[in-house]
Amino acid sequence: MKYTLLEKFLKQKATITLTYSEIEHILGIPLPQLAYKHRSWWGNQPEATQALAWLRSGWLVDSVELGASVTFVRSGE
Repeated sequence: MKYTLLEKFLKQKATITLTYSEIEHILGIPLPQLAYKHRSWWGNQPEATQALAWLRSGWLVDSVELGASVTFVRSGE
């Protein structure tokens, strides 16, 4: 899966804010333009491939500064 490396990385953390550059470094690929332009890309929707990376590892996106950073929090599951 395209976002597996992000999933593995998040499994090792508590609360974290990552820059877009850090996420791209973890993934080894650039994020799509939708991630830069639309908050909804970062939604916690299990039908979205990218969201499965954080949802399956027990995280939710808490906040997004478009084009800059994303804050993840533990989902409490």
